[in-house]
Amino acid sequence: MNNIANNLDKIGFGKWLLETVPSEILEQFDIARVVAVHRDSYTISNGEIDVLAELVGKIIFSASSPVDYPAVGDWVLANFYDENTFAIIHEILVRKSLLKRKTPGKKVDFQLIAANIDVAFIVQSLDENFNLRRLERYLVMVNEGNIQPIILLSKSDLLAGEDIVNIINEIHKIMPSLQVVPFSNENESGLDNVKGIMQSGLTYCLLGSSGVGKTTLVNNLIGESIYKTKTVSRKESKGRHATTHRQLIKLDSGAMIVDTPGMRELGNFSVATGLDETFSEIITLSEKCRFSDCTHTGEKGCAVMDAVGKGQLSDERYQNYLKMTKESTYNEMSYLEKRKKDKQFGKLIKTVLKHQKS
Repeated sequence: MNNIANNLDKIGFGKWLLETVPSEILEQFDIARVVAVHRDSYTISNGEIDVLAELVGKIIFSASSPVDYPAVGDWVLANFYDENTFAIIHEILVRKSLLKRKTPGKKVDFQLIAANIDVAFIVQSLDENFNLRRLERYLVMVNEGNIQPIILLSKSDLLAGEDIVNIINEIHKIMPSLQVVPFSNENESGLDNVKGIMQSGLTYCLLGSSGVGKTTLVNNLIGESIYKTKTVSRKESKGRHATTHRQLIKLDSGAMIVDTPGMRELGNFSVATGLDETFSEIITLSEKCRFSDCTHTGEKGCAVMDAVGKGQLSDERYQNYLKMTKESTYNEMSYLEKRKKDKQFGKLIKTVLKHQKS
């Protein structure tokens, strides 16, 4: 097992994982990591080779939501066949972190982004893309996933140093302990700072809108232009998707990074922990409210609204907190109702099939 573990160390294996898998199971299966997700298949790695893999039937038939399927970064139990040219995934191992969001559009379900991520680089560019309220949404998602957030400000060549400092100060007003790193893909300033953050054996993820320079950053970290990039529309200052699927990329430094498609929608639900961590000062204020079930929308003795009135809490941040809280609650209720209907429909199908057989 030591040789296997040594190979897996190259792709971020943690010894903690062995404690979750009974030794007899390891006699039947190999441990591998999902490095790419395709439409109907996966690419997994054992630290030495990458192999195309499919899911065993029991995973497909027992899955009740997208969370039950593998994501990029997942550790799995698999069997390799045909001289290690093909594999079958039998089980997803315990996740230490999971990055997910609401499915775009009206459909209320989870969409997996990546699993077992140590650090999320939230990338915003120093042009029209920079938006504190959107940054808060990313932070809620990352904090909910039990992942360390670091803010990367791309296109630093567009602004004077004093203006960049002012923006960093704006970010630190909402989360003083956040690490913020400005950089430029154009003149490569700050790139060494980004590289210096990344540690061998850890897995990083790039999050941000299309056009902020995520894929170009990956190319710069690799040292060559392997991945395609697309230009930003001058008319709308909006980027087009360069990354079309999620893939785990191993860097020469020993760190791993996942580039993700740009996100136009950032809907969240079931994110109580993420909201509490991202808006920690509001949670602290709420403890001083007169009523324990205060909604912070009109009750007498509301410490949160009092702080807004006194200018101690910005109205924009307060409104964004209310909006995300309501949105999360609504989406969670809709999701639970959907699951309830799905279960009822499943029972109906079983009943019909039972009567047909009899």
